[in-house]
Amino acid sequence: MAQRLHFSSSSRPSPSLPTPNPVAASSKPNRLAFNFSFLPHPTTPTRLCFGTTNRRRLTVASDESAGGPGKKPLLEVRDLKAVIAETGQEILKGVNLVVNEGEVHAIMGKNGSGKSTFSKVLVGHPHYEVTGGSVVFKGENLLDMEPEDRSLAGLFMSFQSPVEIPGVSNSDFLNMAYNARRRKLGLPELGPIEFYAYLFPKLELVNMKSDFLNRNVNEGFSGGERKRNEILQLAVLEADLSVLDEIDSGLDVDALQDVAKAVNGLLTPKKSVLMVTHYRRLLEFIQPSFVHIMEDGRIIRTGDMNIVSLLEKEGYKAMSTS
Repeated sequence: MAQRLHFSSSSRPSPSLPTPNPVAASSKPNRLAFNFSFLPHPTTPTRLCFGTTNRRRLTVASDESAGGPGKKPLLEVRDLKAVIAETGQEILKGVNLVVNEGEVHAIMGKNGSGKSTFSKVLVGHPHYEVTGGSVVFKGENLLDMEPEDRSLAGLFMSFQSPVEIPGVSNSDFLNMAYNARRRKLGLPELGPIEFYAYLFPKLELVNMKSDFLNRNVNEGFSGGERKRNEILQLAVLEADLSVLDEIDSGLDVDALQDVAKAVNGLLTPKKSVLMVTHYRRLLEFIQPSFVHIMEDGRIIRTGDMNIVSLLEKEGYKAMSTS
């Protein structure tokens, strides 16, 4: 099935992005707004299915167990349920989670427990249909947003297997994506020269060479290069919430350290990370505020790194509710 790329010209107000100090922003408009937080897999159908259609502002109280009093909620998930759109098979059966500003959350669980499905539902993957619950992101109803609008609002997802985009260079891709974000915030777009001044420090952050910018997006990239490229995209967008789905898979120790260093360098008191992983080693490099165990489409246990130690000793049977 042919794929289509999502474009948007939305201009809903939001906090400002940085502009490089040495140069002025370009006044020449670029009307293409590219979304890269959601890139469909080649087998993905192009219809979107959401369980919520009314545009309203939702307010949900923060869980004390997921941040405590005095912290501002960034993401609030309440009793989220979702099915596979084509078959109706229920995957998420009531997920509850609160991520406050400045927190790092890790989700672990057996294969098939719903971890990756949860991540994809957050960004609006069309393979899944939300059938119940609510998701509030920065005070707005996330389920009512198109995938590209979720990206522009500050939600980013790094996929397990990033797709190739033949014919689109990394530099053009990143420039369009960044300018789309600036338009969303009501800021002037950056021309190529101004954008490069902003981009090159990001390359250093993820330990990537500048020749990567001339290559087509992920085309011919190794697994490690694709993961670095995803984190470069994250660094450029400076998303408020980064959803990292098994970014450690397929990485050697050096590449994992580079990726983790870049993610840690992007953390601020206002920005948060939600990681999906099977392995402790990632959590040793990016230390989580909370660790959640998912089973059968629900989060069944929340704690700190002590949960991971118990998991390594006794396996998931020590966590199971069945």
